[in-house]
Amino acid sequence: MSKTEAPEGTTGAPEGTTEAREDSDLGAAGAKLSTAPRERDEPPNLPRLGLIGWVRWFWRQLTSMRVALILLLLLSLGAIPGSLIPQNNVDELKVQDFMDRHTTLAPIYDKLQLFDVYSSVWFSAIYILLFVSLIGCIVPRTWQFVGQLRGRPPGAPRKLTRLPAYTTWRTDAEPEQVHEAALAMLKQRRFRAHTAGSGAGGSVAAEKGYLREAGNLLFHIALIVMLLAFAAGQLFKSEGGKLVMEGDGFANTLSQYDDFKSGSLYDTDDLAPFSFKLDNFVGTYQEKGPNRGTARTYRADVTYSEGPDGAEKKKSIEVNEPLDVDGSKVYLIGHGFAPAVTVRDGKGKVVYRASVPVLPIDQNGTATGAIKVMDGYRDKNGNPDQLGFNAFFVPTFAGVGKGQMFSQFPAANYPVLALSAYHGSLGVNSGVPQNVYQLDTRKMTKFKDADGELLKQRLRPGETMKLPDGAGSITFEKDLKEWATFQISQQPGTGWALTGAIGAVVGLAGSLFIQRRRVWVRAVKGADGVTVVEMAGLGRSESAKVPEELSQLAAQLHDQAPTAPAQDPDAEATSGSDAATDPDVVPAEGAEK
Repeated sequence: MSKTEAPEGTTGAPEGTTEAREDSDLGAAGAKLSTAPRERDEPPNLPRLGLIGWVRWFWRQLTSMRVALILLLLLSLGAIPGSLIPQNNVDELKVQDFMDRHTTLAPIYDKLQLFDVYSSVWFSAIYILLFVSLIGCIVPRTWQFVGQLRGRPPGAPRKLTRLPAYTTWRTDAEPEQVHEAALAMLKQRRFRAHTAGSGAGGSVAAEKGYLREAGNLLFHIALIVMLLAFAAGQLFKSEGGKLVMEGDGFANTLSQYDDFKSGSLYDTDDLAPFSFKLDNFVGTYQEKGPNRGTARTYRADVTYSEGPDGAEKKKSIEVNEPLDVDGSKVYLIGHGFAPAVTVRDGKGKVVYRASVPVLPIDQNGTATGAIKVMDGYRDKNGNPDQLGFNAFFVPTFAGVGKGQMFSQFPAANYPVLALSAYHGSLGVNSGVPQNVYQLDTRKMTKFKDADGELLKQRLRPGETMKLPDGAGSITFEKDLKEWATFQISQQPGTGWALTGAIGAVVGLAGSLFIQRRRVWVRAVKGADGVTVVEMAGLGRSESAKVPEELSQLAAQLHDQAPTAPAQDPDAEATSGSDAATDPDVVPAEGAEK
């Protein structure tokens, strides 16, 4: 049914060859089925390039689809180390830990900017080149495609028999009637059709499948939208974390954050004015079965307000259900407990009372922290001193002799607080930042028990650990609070990125599954007075769709211009046209020859 597809344009074949004759036969009919730039099989024989010539050559290479695909691949490969190696803009502590553990490899990574991949020179260069390449590729193709939409399908080639899908038959209908019927039929089938030429050389030319090129352009435009959205998201984003205990609140100002990072072009004055208070944290867990300890309810109930004088509103923040306020999103990312403790000096005076948050180290809520008494405490001699306690908390203790100090369940079914006591300098006045959840004991002295060992004790709510030599005491109060950690992020461009991704999928689907094709119908009066009808189709690629579609069109047109009755063989041999007697004619399926 089908033969090798005719070329889309000239192929530069030598004059007189078969390929050259075929190209001259197809002409404009086989050209411009695609807006893709044509690539030569052999390099042209050009004179030496000057400066302007080299610039043009570089620009043509950069804006070619091949280079764009290479740059897109390089961008994907460049993102791999950004996912595997700790990044400064994500977690500086992990970067420092990596550098401490890999003293040989870390300096090399640092010189290659692998700790700052997405802001590195080489990644930015690939990103910008890809952006320029896509722009330079899309603009000329868009204008070319617009020109094709404004134009008309080209007239029929001189020899339709050379097209990959072809059929012919003889009919008693007049050529004008055949052309009118074909034009109406093709328009009804949503082809862009018109009558090309007049008289004996007239034909009906039709084209369909423009959405293929539209989808191709949509795909590339969507890529640009995604690149712009990602760039805006990195440059203008802000992200911070905050631990909030039940009953406490947060205002969206820079000083309120526990940690904060932003894009290079972000202005902290752009922080959305809002605040919220953590009313209650609700956590329930699976108590039996293989999924014991898995969260069934994980919710933070908050009261929030927009602006300095906004009305208060209630909202429950859950995993993947953030609070959205004025372009900022508040995500619930963690939960833990804050044991309430009271510290007294040797005279029984309260010198410290607070709920101290401790950080979980496993899925069952086992947590560690530090209690630091920096001011107000005096030893038995009346001298100012500082106290420090390493804290180890489990919400559900297995019991003495039933295992180590690890929680058996995430809920506070049997809370136990284990403390070890120190006194001396906490190092808070050294000017070096400290982790509030860790105790620096380098300049501190241990409190010792009766055996001369570090003073340690496990406390249940309401129990007290006494310090030796009348140094005071610490009490684990029955008021056990919970806390939640929130991530407050403002990242513009997410909506555009989603739009670009959807557009890219739609455009790619269109460019893959829609075929652009052309159909011609030519009806010519033979020498015997019988009309010879020729139909041919041409697509961008070798596909069964063009012959099948031509067969359906030929069958429909044949109903309006049926085959003429058989004539005397001698008369038939001398009638018709070259197309009707060409031995290479391949009729479409379902149509008569």
